[in-house]
Amino acid sequence: MLSFIWMLIVGAIIGCIGQAIVGRDMPLGWVGNIIGGLVGAWLGTALLGDWGPRVADMAIFPAIIGAIIVVFIISLLIGGLRSRSRT
Repeated sequence: MLSFIWMLIVGAIIGCIGQAIVGRDMPLGWVGNIIGGLVGAWLGTALLGDWGPRVADMAIFPAIIGAIIVVFIISLLIGGLRSRSRT
């Protein structure tokens, strides 16, 4: 149970880092950051492999790169939906 909570905390931090680098906010606040961080960790590890320092069983550098990709894609999708709904 404690490892699951630790994983959520690290996922939130990774999501915040990805959000700060991209410069766009994730929807749903902290929940969005946790989801973005966890999905980013999975995506980064799948694309780049499992290298670098590990925290909560996540490789930090691939996770941050994956979170950047996830935040960027979600911000493009949400931005596209918002611009369509205005017209």
